[in-house]
Amino acid sequence: MTTNLSKYDAAKLPDKEIVASQHYAIVVADWNADITYRLSNGALHTLHKCGVPDRHIKVVHVPGTVELTYAAARLMGKVDAIIVIGCVIKGDTPHFDYVCQSVTEGVTRLNSLGKTPVIFSVLTVTEKEQAKERAGGILGNKGDEGAVTAIQMANLKL
Repeated sequence: MTTNLSKYDAAKLPDKEIVASQHYAIVVADWNADITYRLSNGALHTLHKCGVPDRHIKVVHVPGTVELTYAAARLMGKVDAIIVIGCVIKGDTPHFDYVCQSVTEGVTRLNSLGKTPVIFSVLTVTEKEQAKERAGGILGNKGDEGAVTAIQMANLKL
């Protein structure tokens, strides 16, 4: 059974005073903008709701999903966490596989550096309806989830 994972317990997040002092970035792909902008808006809404002031959120637009890792790499060390947002919909060519592999490996490499957490909020779906379900539809908003994850990772205690 698939559930809406965008619901979270705010009591389990760090105090709003801590979060309000932190800086976050959202890197959003403009390709499939009808989906990615919904995800970005979800992330923004959740960051604000959790106490992050607008002046502590940097939103960067890139042309497509492959370009997410470049922008994220440029932001490393300048913010407490980065959320990358994209949407790749499978077509009739292997392009889907190459794009998905590229962004997944890129985000993994950036995270392995251990400098700034990069949160993977990239939808990889076989049809547009699946993307809509995850961008504010029946399965929630993966941008919301990305924001909650970003806050958790920015405050990870090791």
